[in-house]
Amino acid sequence: MTLPTGWILWALLSACFAALTAIFAKIGIRGVDSDLATLIRTFIIILVLAPFVWLTGKWSNPLSLSGKTLLFLALSALATGASWACYFRALQIGQASQVAPIDKLSVVLVAIFAFAFLKERPSAQEWAGIAMVAGGVLLLALHKTPGGT
Repeated sequence: MTLPTGWILWALLSACFAALTAIFAKIGIRGVDSDLATLIRTFIIILVLAPFVWLTGKWSNPLSLSGKTLLFLALSALATGASWACYFRALQIGQASQVAPIDKLSVVLVAIFAFAFLKERPSAQEWAGIAMVAGGVLLLALHKTPGGT
């Protein structure tokens, strides 16, 4: 068996780290306000990424980027912050095994938004896969846990 390369490897690593994020966050937010936890998480990300970007020689003046690039990076940052705040709030009151799959409804929404805004055109087979992801999310979301939580 050969290991995946390129974007597939990075996407698989992203999925692994996202899974660990849910587990670590669920443990870490016990007794802590979810918004404060999100702020702490963001601060740590800055502390890790800033030296990484600098030491790998990837730093450049952000002000030299186009206005459109800066606007959409800012919008992406705002969406990320809102996503994290909502995710941590959901983790604080729900089960990680249910919150994380519902969060992955983003897969379906990305396909829909990419179709609408980026003019991407998934094939019928890809739409079938997207529908299966949506169906799986619904199955998990409708699952009742003991005690009604």
